[in-house]
Amino acid sequence: MKNLWRILSVLVVLVLIIGFALHEDEEESGLWEFYENTLTKAKYVDLTFAFNPTIPVWPGFGQAKFMPTKAGADIPGYVKKGDVYTYKQHGFIATSYFLPTDQYGTQLDPPAHWDEYGATISDLPPTYAVRPLVVINIADKVASNPGYHCSVEDIKNWEAKHGKIPEGSVVMIRSDWHKKWTTDPDRYNQKPFPGITLDAIKFLHNERKILFHGHEPLDTDTTATLEGEYWLMHNHFCQAEGVTNLDKVPEAGALVAIGFAKPEGGTGGYARYVAICPPDWKYGVSVEEMPGAPLPKQPAPLRRDENGVLKPFVEKQK
Repeated sequence: MKNLWRILSVLVVLVLIIGFALHEDEEESGLWEFYENTLTKAKYVDLTFAFNPTIPVWPGFGQAKFMPTKAGADIPGYVKKGDVYTYKQHGFIATSYFLPTDQYGTQLDPPAHWDEYGATISDLPPTYAVRPLVVINIADKVASNPGYHCSVEDIKNWEAKHGKIPEGSVVMIRSDWHKKWTTDPDRYNQKPFPGITLDAIKFLHNERKILFHGHEPLDTDTTATLEGEYWLMHNHFCQAEGVTNLDKVPEAGALVAIGFAKPEGGTGGYARYVAICPPDWKYGVSVEEMPGAPLPKQPAPLRRDENGVLKPFVEKQK
């Protein structure tokens, strides 16, 4: 009997030692193991348009301007005030931007956009960083009716297929309107265009407690008063606009990484949305496939086009 107790005592000690060792390993690795085993193999899809001076924009704002940066002060022996920085003379270049609004390109609208008591873009908490991604597809309905707006019924049909929308998620409304961004930019902001009904917005926030919703057009709806956006902003919710590539992400099971510029007191955010999809998803690229460092070299020297945008320039043969 004494031998049995000795054996049991030794086993208990071994279990405790192993348990403490495993716990210590977990503390040391933290989320790194999750990153290595899951996130490096996931497929990443960019949901963001690159912005430039020719993109669609709400007519009341106007277009941006891109310009080479000039020196703002003399640096003796190096540069004079007003000189343009160049690779040849100064070893680097920089770009200056005239941005007529923070409601430009793919964006994140905070409540301060409409409400003088609303949170500004710099007030948004860091917990916005990563959320579950829900994609509700109304593209077929928009194809036959460009002014179609996502309804509560569309949301419930999604839930019948995928289950209840996760609390705190981001719900993107896929309409495939993004395809007009480059092919028909003048049509992008013209009514009719797709949107989401006020009832659907209220259902998502009041019943499903989502973080925010997003859409491809640059307005929430086509009502005379923009009733959906008014309700959102005055009830202290955000929204995403000008989103792209929703046709290349799954309707359920993905995450979305959310990034945005943080001007203090800003009423809009130049945003970057990236869907993080399962490893077996047919679109996107993984960290293993594109680690990001070093980045690929340009195929030709960078030069500014007529709009001030840097692009590889191949000189035509004479």
